[in-house]
Amino acid sequence: MFKMKFLRWRIRKALTKNKSLRANLPYKQALNVGVLFSVEDKQKHNEIKEFIHQLEQDGKKVHVLEYLPLKAENYEFMFDFFTLKELNFWGEITSEVALKFISTPFDYLFYIDRQSNPLALYLLADSKAKCRVGRYHENETDFFELMIEQNGTNKGLMDTMFKYTQQLR
Repeated sequence: MFKMKFLRWRIRKALTKNKSLRANLPYKQALNVGVLFSVEDKQKHNEIKEFIHQLEQDGKKVHVLEYLPLKAENYEFMFDFFTLKELNFWGEITSEVALKFISTPFDYLFYIDRQSNPLALYLLADSKAKCRVGRYHENETDFFELMIEQNGTNKGLMDTMFKYTQQLR
């Protein structure tokens, strides 16, 4: 599929071209937070809602974007989403909500997927977020300022991300 080859090229280009200021802001000072994830099942959806609630309880303004795979169910239609249909032949994401999301200078951007998604990686590479937080994958260190080595559940990943970002001072 040509568009995936073009997408991989765009990811590499975005990683080298994006000169956004990256920093680990103390958690207490962070105001604007992004959450990016791929839709999997109802359980993950509910766990994401709990994670967002935790962040909001701490006074964070949370923006959420989900990648909705083809034939996946969009539970409750609560969050902005984009699909593979919004990837053109040249590997460009054409979704207005996704483009707005990556241009937002989040204090923290949490990527909550245990398996990497190339479309999400492109958004991370092109993101203006100050601190991108995600699961540790050996070949993806350029995408994150903080990586969490966690091989358990999505809930465990979110709990560990929350724990470590709270400790940033």
